[in-house]
Amino acid sequence: MKLDPKHCEAFLAALDSGSFEQAAQDLHLTPSAISQRIRALEEVLGKPLLIRSRPCRATREGQLLRQHLQRAALLEADLAATFAGNDSAMLSVSLAINADSIASWFLPALTPFLIRERVLLDTIVDDQDHTYTLLQAGMALGCVSTEPQAMRGCSASPLGVMRYQALASADYHARWFAGGVSRDALRRAPVMIYNRKDRLQADWLLQHFGLPDDSYPCHFLPASDPYLQAVRLGLGWGMLPDVQLTASGLADTLLPLQPDKPVDVALYWHHWQVQSPRLARLCDVLIEAARAVLRPTSTG
Repeated sequence: MKLDPKHCEAFLAALDSGSFEQAAQDLHLTPSAISQRIRALEEVLGKPLLIRSRPCRATREGQLLRQHLQRAALLEADLAATFAGNDSAMLSVSLAINADSIASWFLPALTPFLIRERVLLDTIVDDQDHTYTLLQAGMALGCVSTEPQAMRGCSASPLGVMRYQALASADYHARWFAGGVSRDALRRAPVMIYNRKDRLQADWLLQHFGLPDDSYPCHFLPASDPYLQAVRLGLGWGMLPDVQLTASGLADTLLPLQPDKPVDVALYWHHWQVQSPRLARLCDVLIEAARAVLRPTSTG
């Protein structure tokens, strides 16, 4: 089986842009030509590759093809640079990282490597429970995830545990919890939530206080540093990881709502087993750095 590069180019352009019309503009073709090239690719592989919706989406087989094409392009770029002896050639890699890792250990750990090895980051920031799907969809070459099991062709390495505490400023605590942190008080006290994928606060309230979703007021603020600032300023209480508090120097400035009720989130690094030399070295650096700052993963 031999894949036509032009057909593959049309397939990726349609996925990346979301439509045949935009893909046609990007490649200076007609929408009909894009459709014909993708149809030819589907005939070669014997499977439908795209769901022709708006935006168009990859089928399961289309996701596998996208994964293959991304990895092949990365291997080819790294190999070409090696044979050319071109140490200055930059390599772009797409990674899916959870926001709290980005806000704490990820950049300090990776920046020296990225500068030294001339690697460009194409970072997708998403909730740690959802980054895995980006790897599955072929949108990322590696991800930090809560999923412990590697999918076929990938490896999963434990990074460690990120511990979260429900925290609030002293002013907020005095305003809302003067009589103690109770179920009734938590029904009235505003809570900070990162985005609508973020289940940390909701699960904690349900588990320890029996409060279902939508039974308490919420602020939504999908940015890690502003989220931390909002908690510090007393806008709401929220779940914050110890590594972010340490990195920001605010570990002793916020009060825990229930210090005996932390939430431990185990993180794993997923990557393809076959990868370029530079991406393999990046994985080694990332795993070592994460294990140096996160709590050890329980083996029991």
